[in-house]
Amino acid sequence: MIARLRQLCRRFAAADPATVVAPPDRAGSDAAAERARLGRQGEEAAARLLADKGFAILARNWRQGKLELDIVCRDAETLVFVEVKSRRGDSLARPDEAMTPRKRRTLVRAAQAWLATTETWSSPCRFDVVTVTAYGPNSLHLEHIPHAFALDDAGAAVDRGHAPWQPW
Repeated sequence: MIARLRQLCRRFAAADPATVVAPPDRAGSDAAAERARLGRQGEEAAARLLADKGFAILARNWRQGKLELDIVCRDAETLVFVEVKSRRGDSLARPDEAMTPRKRRTLVRAAQAWLATTETWSSPCRFDVVTVTAYGPNSLHLEHIPHAFALDDAGAAVDRGHAPWQPW
């Protein structure tokens, strides 16, 4: 999009260079860096929260192709796939509102990939969300939502040939 804006600026600058100001080279990079910092800070705080609750952290930021799991942990005998959603306190949307049906389907596919990779299909599983709201650089409000969604909410067509207590 920035490239398109630059192209338009060049075209209009040829007509009247005094009226057109080209966008900065790195438009939005400060905002993107701030979002990334908040995301890392939120995931770190979420991992500490879960560890304090007695969860054993098995993996963080696990990736396979385009699929990603923020945190994979164990709560007693249950594997827990945790999605961390962070927002600033002045954001118009709550962090949990970012868990769209599409995001849920992607999370289910990532969980299936984790189970296939680790050969843990027989483990009971669930999906949790940790919301992080930042009210300042050192002021975070965290909320852990266990069983955040059921598979029916995700609308995913998944393999039903595995353990009966899994969410799919």
